[in-house]
Amino acid sequence: MKGLIVYKGKYGATRQYAEWLAEELRVSAESADTVTSAKLNDYDVILIGTSVYIGRLKIAAWIKENQSLLENKKTIVFLVSATKPTEKDKLDEYARTGIPEIIRKRSKIFHLPGRVILDKLSWSDRFLLTMGARLSKSTNGKKNKPIDFDNVKKEHLAELIGVARETLASEKSTISI
Repeated sequence: MKGLIVYKGKYGATRQYAEWLAEELRVSAESADTVTSAKLNDYDVILIGTSVYIGRLKIAAWIKENQSLLENKKTIVFLVSATKPTEKDKLDEYARTGIPEIIRKRSKIFHLPGRVILDKLSWSDRFLLTMGARLSKSTNGKKNKPIDFDNVKKEHLAELIGVARETLASEKSTISI
């Protein structure tokens, strides 16, 4: 089967995961802004990567626009966010609200950790993050402050790579893995 990675992010974490996946799986990775419906027709398996921004998937509009084509493809979705892995309900809600049910039910969905580097955020994003932190409840009684973190690591892709390899290898593969 022939695979393509389509991604959309804001600050580079999703693109980094897409590039690592493309290298491991030996498939192309392209920004959703450049992938047309006509191009999707050439592929059997679509890996969809997106960052989560203020609880919404950056790629949601692209998925909706291409829903009729994606319904007939094998899809694997990876969501990149700052949400902690322990907040499973919140992570699942991102997928429920951003991916149409027919695609979501047929897809394997992975949640990958992201990054926040305050100096690289736009002024408005830094402001929103700061306000959100101040409004959130602190467990120790102190005011919450946003902090830098970078959890984007290649090893977080191990399970996704395994599933993608199986999916791409199913039936008669047109790529060698």
